[in-house]
Amino acid sequence: MPNPQKESLFVLIKSLSKSEKRQFKLYVGRFDGNVNSKFLALFTFLEKSQTYDEQAILKKKIVTKQQLSNLKANLYKQILKSLRLNPAQHNIRIVIREQLDYATILYNKGLYTQSLKLLDKAKILALEHEEKNIAYEIVELEKVIETQYITRSMESRADELSEEAKTLSIQNVLASKLSNLSLQLYGLLLRVGYVKNEDDYKEVNAYFHKRLPKVNINEFGFREKLWFYKAHLWYSFLTQDFLSSYKYASKWVDLFTQTPKMKEMNPVFYLKGNHYLLESLYFIKHESKFKEVLFQLEDDISEGRIPLNDNTEVLSFLYVYMNKLNYYFLTGTFSDGLHLVAEVNERISTFENRIDPHHVMVFYYKIASLYFGAGDRKNSIFYLQKIISNKSLNVREDLLCFSRILNLVAHYELGMDYHLETQLKSTYKYLLKMNDLHEVQREMIVFLRSLGTIYPHEIKNAFKALHAKLKPFEEDPYERRAFLYLDIISWLESNIENKPVAEIIQAKAKKLIR
Repeated sequence: MPNPQKESLFVLIKSLSKSEKRQFKLYVGRFDGNVNSKFLALFTFLEKSQTYDEQAILKKKIVTKQQLSNLKANLYKQILKSLRLNPAQHNIRIVIREQLDYATILYNKGLYTQSLKLLDKAKILALEHEEKNIAYEIVELEKVIETQYITRSMESRADELSEEAKTLSIQNVLASKLSNLSLQLYGLLLRVGYVKNEDDYKEVNAYFHKRLPKVNINEFGFREKLWFYKAHLWYSFLTQDFLSSYKYASKWVDLFTQTPKMKEMNPVFYLKGNHYLLESLYFIKHESKFKEVLFQLEDDISEGRIPLNDNTEVLSFLYVYMNKLNYYFLTGTFSDGLHLVAEVNERISTFENRIDPHHVMVFYYKIASLYFGAGDRKNSIFYLQKIISNKSLNVREDLLCFSRILNLVAHYELGMDYHLETQLKSTYKYLLKMNDLHEVQREMIVFLRSLGTIYPHEIKNAFKALHAKLKPFEEDPYERRAFLYLDIISWLESNIENKPVAEIIQAKAKKLIR
């Protein structure tokens, strides 16, 4: 039986708003014969169901088991057709594509003049909105029609269309190369993570520059610039050059600032650009700029400058709340951020079918870190266990690693000696399986394993010794990222100075204010 959470039809129906459900029923009811149709009966049943249960559908005798698969496919198709007619789902791409479809119908009827007029309008619209792939399709259809509908201007028209097709083809090929490079770099980041040593850096550097087209950026349009900046952003993240990632994320967002209509055309790219800009600012600890960008993003969302649909609603939640949590880490004001926990959990529940498990685990790690910084070790452990105990997830290795290390530290802080020994063995076994441990991780494991042999009056000196070993790694280009997941240095200083870790981080944040 299909997984209730993975059954596509059920998930689609549950994603529909009240107005979309109402429109679907009106769409189906436009023909009298559809009122009692099986696919409408199945829609009504699934709409009211809390979970997907095929046995319950069959008991209702809506359809036989042999017919169910075809009925589900038909219902799925009918819902999509209904959604396509919904004005709320319309954007400029659908409008242009619709005009192209109409022009094709006119062409097939032999109404060449009418088809060409419609294509000309659609092409102007496509070029205005940087939809060059569709514009190329339009030019190709214009060429086909012109070969059958001979006019006196055919010679000049042929040259004009040929030149348009050539220009659009060159631009589309360039955009494709840049988008391919961007995607390949992103895939590399997910697969192998950030560069960990000089050999990794040389390999990624050669990979990037070998595939980067030789171009003149001044000749680029919006779309080509966007992919160019994205490719450089991923390269910067891979090589942990966070100043460079800030530079290219800023250029990415500035593209939309300079061309505001593109926010409506490409809201997802605008949201993502802001997220990576905020992430870069977090990494370089630029608090005032971080606050400014986050405020602007929230304002754009609340004022409707970004079109709100199911997709952008989820992304707005992910990017705004992740960066709200990051702001409290940046400033060390952990307790002030605890009110967000209930809001985040509520939204995760609301968007259950639309948020991938990895992002949920990232939220749990951030919440655990928030509680840890606020001094609530028990709640920190509660959220860390959600990550560690979930064996079915394929999340980033570094996230699992630091979840386990933070879990050990939290157990130590609570004085849970028995649990600490158990957690140590489990964590040590896990870390041994990892291919590339950072030196920071190695030193932490060695330290935590030695805690049982250190007398209470010697513990402060042990903290000082570990601090002296780890401090130089803060400036190491291949080790410093470890401190972005877990601020071990501040934790050590809090134990050495007998101060809350939040107080230590706040003092550092004030020194960095700019």
